[in-house]
Amino acid sequence: MIQIRRVFTHLEEIRHEFGPETGAPLLRGAIGAVLTNPYAGRYEADILPMMDALQEVGLDMAQRLLKAMNVPAERIATYGKGAIIGAAGELEHGALWHVPGGYAMRELLGWKGDRNAYAKGQAEEKTGQPGNALSIVPSTKKVGGPGAALDVPLTHINASYVRSHFDAIEVRVPGAPLADEIVFILAMTTGARIHARVGGLKAADISQWNGLR
Repeated sequence: MIQIRRVFTHLEEIRHEFGPETGAPLLRGAIGAVLTNPYAGRYEADILPMMDALQEVGLDMAQRLLKAMNVPAERIATYGKGAIIGAAGELEHGALWHVPGGYAMRELLGWKGDRNAYAKGQAEEKTGQPGNALSIVPSTKKVGGPGAALDVPLTHINASYVRSHFDAIEVRVPGAPLADEIVFILAMTTGARIHARVGGLKAADISQWNGLR
């Protein structure tokens, strides 16, 4: 069921945004895997077998991205995911990425919950401990043609309300997806927006450890 045609990795360093240069650049990375969509061109009622098949793809992509960024897992501060579905597919095919993509990154960064329970619609267990990638991974998806760009949302890995870390990274894979393909995307960064200064909850002030605040 899983046929990967291409894997695309994007890395960038941001040193300033028209203000003073920072001491350490913000590192942002994304990875996209171009897969054949087995459901392209028809309506399929039961698409969950592909979600199961994508579990290993998510784990491999998360590990590849962290290796490409060349930083320890402890440096990762934000994450996000997304999918671009080729024109012969439907938006729901991109939703198959929620569990395999999101929980691959969370487990890589120290989350200890049960992804299988979540996949079945059961409540997610909160560990109540810092550093566990407690936040749900933000996501977006769309149907698009070859070279379509997707703005992948990013939030803090432990508290979604940390305002300085609200961000997005634009991802596109030249020549993909074809009509019968899907691009599945993961993204991570090492910090807040450069020169973030609009107030709100700070990462240093996370106190509830519930994935929100």
